[in-house]
Amino acid sequence: MIQREGPVRTCVGCRKRELAVELLRMVAVSDGNGGNAVIVDIAGNLPGRGAWLHPEPQCLHTAIRRRALTRALRITGSPDTSAVEEHLQALGHPATEQVAKNMSTP
Repeated sequence: MIQREGPVRTCVGCRKRELAVELLRMVAVSDGNGGNAVIVDIAGNLPGRGAWLHPEPQCLHTAIRRRALTRALRITGSPDTSAVEEHLQALGHPATEQVAKNMSTP
């Protein structure tokens, strides 16, 4: 039997289970206009319900398309995910739009 260290979470994008240390925790914060923004919880101690995501643009794109962030974070409407996209770019990943373009190109 393989011994795993730490909690296991499920990516809201691809639905694969992974150790929490391999995923990004995201939380919803109010944007002040009645909407919500999703931000990355780098320290892992922000209050509120969290959603977990692989640090890959494909998983973010899938989560947005499936409206998985809205369900996981129990919020209404389409949240602003630009902070998460910027975080992924800072990690050296291409923009989500570029990934979507590459996925549709034969």
